[in-house]
Amino acid sequence: MTLESEEKQMIEDILLKGGYVSEEDLKKAEEFAKNRDASMTEYLLSEEIISKDILGQAIAEFFKVPYIDLNSNKPSKDQVLKVDEESAKKFRAVLFSENDQEVVFTTDNPNQPELEIALKNLFKTKKVTIGYSLHEDIDDVLVYYTKSLNTRFSKIIEEKKSIAPEILEELFKDAFTFNASDIHFEPQGEELIVRFRVDGVLQEAGRLPIQYYENILNRVKVQSRLRIDEHFAAQDGSMSFETSLGTVNLRTSIIPTIEGEKIVLRILSSYIKGLTLNDLGLNEADRKILEEASDKPFGMILVVGPTGSGKTTTLYSLIKILNNPETNITTIEDPVEYRVRGINQIQVNQQTDLTFSKGLRSIVRQDPDIILVGEIRDEETAEISINAALTGHLVLSTFHANNASSAVPRLLEMGMEPFLLASTLEVIIAQRLVRRICDTCRFSKNVPKTELVKKYKKAGKYFKGTNITLYEGKGCDVCSGTGYKGRIALFEFIKVTEAVQQLLLQNPSANQIWKVAQKEGAQSLFEDGMKKVESGITTIDELVRVAPPTDDE
Repeated sequence: MTLESEEKQMIEDILLKGGYVSEEDLKKAEEFAKNRDASMTEYLLSEEIISKDILGQAIAEFFKVPYIDLNSNKPSKDQVLKVDEESAKKFRAVLFSENDQEVVFTTDNPNQPELEIALKNLFKTKKVTIGYSLHEDIDDVLVYYTKSLNTRFSKIIEEKKSIAPEILEELFKDAFTFNASDIHFEPQGEELIVRFRVDGVLQEAGRLPIQYYENILNRVKVQSRLRIDEHFAAQDGSMSFETSLGTVNLRTSIIPTIEGEKIVLRILSSYIKGLTLNDLGLNEADRKILEEASDKPFGMILVVGPTGSGKTTTLYSLIKILNNPETNITTIEDPVEYRVRGINQIQVNQQTDLTFSKGLRSIVRQDPDIILVGEIRDEETAEISINAALTGHLVLSTFHANNASSAVPRLLEMGMEPFLLASTLEVIIAQRLVRRICDTCRFSKNVPKTELVKKYKKAGKYFKGTNITLYEGKGCDVCSGTGYKGRIALFEFIKVTEAVQQLLLQNPSANQIWKVAQKEGAQSLFEDGMKKVESGITTIDELVRVAPPTDDE
């Protein structure tokens, strides 16, 4: 929710008078907001000076209404749906509780004109109380009103209006509501199957008769500036879609299959204002290593992992901290997934021969302090990146490797000199993404250790005690019945200490590097994941699926 300057000042005063923040905290927050095109509350949250609940209480106090924490006290679907969809969405009002004498509503804007009158008209015989809840918590509950895509598709077809535009609009709305990263359009016989990738897992969203697909396909091609008369070649483009939150950019990929042309739309995040290192899942020790490495004026921070493991997100959360008026930050990426004010972002373009290596050569001549290379794909890009890190630049980049220790042998195989790697590498980070347990339907259960050892074998030995408390999600409307909502990263850090540097000079194997790193305190992806399992953030099944223990663990 965007608050006017008067409201912001009032909230800051409330936080200060309540002892939640100090004058020094507010001064640092103001500096952060000024330099990074962000809000002061974002700084306070990211530094864990206040919690979201404290922020909610401060905003509620400004509005002079009670604060209602929907995150931990979510009303039932049946109760919420007692209010008609039009009224609920117009006023962003949720029916929180009800008894014989009183109904309690909550909204993220209690000062709306006509709100109280409209709610009293809905419950004429009862007292109406209005509270405040955070914007994202209201969004989570309003999901209850979402009808299935198939139902909405049928209605659009029955009304025989502009079928393709309306179907796409409904698809995009759902994709954004459920935080999908990709939308798949798959022609299969007499039907078009639409699937969303949510939290890294594909799930069917809806189906349409195949005869309506041609119009949808042509509309996507036109908006993506692709040829509509080409049906037997792969095509790539981009398009935009307007939402209530602003413009969302999508990357378009179309390929011919034996069933027809398949579309995949990748949803690109426009801004990352709310992203912090804490949100990623870094523990305190790893966060300190990363911040120390990023404070150095030169060197390389390398993030490795497979496609879709969140490498770019990690680097941009770091860029966000480093971004200030005194620093020249330039990136070269394919594609530019996050757009951030104050930094210079370059998009690789094969048609104009703007490759990673050629763009990087030009960037070095642009007097940069920090360079982000979207991905090291070839020997030339690797060589220029490492030389840039050696000659007074902080270089951030990603690389495809299975784990942190295997990145070095791969770079050596590409022709990099061991002494250059030893001189430039500051930290190597491997990561994977696991699904978070849904907060709304999470529950705990006790499981005998013998059962865990039998089922998970190597993983079972990490549990202490005879009865282990584990957490799962039952499945609810908020998480679409999956038991998971959102993702968090697992991390594996190798800090390039003096001992690691000496080893790098000897052309070591991945196993040799990892053994030295372990002695220096490194933890594997699986070990980091086990901590998140024990904390109730994810499940053991999800951890074993994404990052199973290795033979050495």
